[in-house]
Amino acid sequence: MVYFLILISAVFVNNVVLAQFLGICPFLGVSKRVSTAVGMSAAVMFVMALATLVTYLLQQYVLVPLHIEFMQTISFILVIAALVQMVEIVIKKISPPLYQALGIFLPLITTNCVVLGVAIQVVSNEFGFVNNVDALGNVSHMMNLGQSVVFAVCSALGYGIALILFSGMREQLEMNNVPKSFQGVPIALITAGIMAMAFMGFSGLV
Repeated sequence: MVYFLILISAVFVNNVVLAQFLGICPFLGVSKRVSTAVGMSAAVMFVMALATLVTYLLQQYVLVPLHIEFMQTISFILVIAALVQMVEIVIKKISPPLYQALGIFLPLITTNCVVLGVAIQVVSNEFGFVNNVDALGNVSHMMNLGQSVVFAVCSALGYGIALILFSGMREQLEMNNVPKSFQGVPIALITAGIMAMAFMGFSGLV
């Protein structure tokens, strides 16, 4: 049941793009073609899952025991940067066209607040719907490692769904007669706003 709640919350209720407004820059920049959006979504999901796994272990077994929690942000960014470099090398080798299509937005995953935001949320005990009970009966709202990785994957899935839906809408808009003053960025922002309002309808699920 906990994992189902994490799925519904991360994908629909608290969608990182449409509800928390994280990662707007790549959301708008890579959403002109569905194929590019799919590639970006896969890259973000891979980086986010691994980054959450590594940063969770880093927080619990290095930063907290050494009482250097103030190094959290810079440590997480370094981990994410290393993972992004690895993904960039792999994509460049396997799919050069996708690498060219993603362009500058691929290395910018390093500073994508979606990845960093999810990693920080996981270690900040901000999820009251997750209750873990230890052997002594103490209740903790902090996610365990498995729940953290599932949350990261579901958050990336929500990001990907929003990005792909938005890309499909933008492709359709290019074939329609949009008033000149609304062409380009204005109609894209209006579409994104309507999508965000539509996703607000899921707020009562959790």
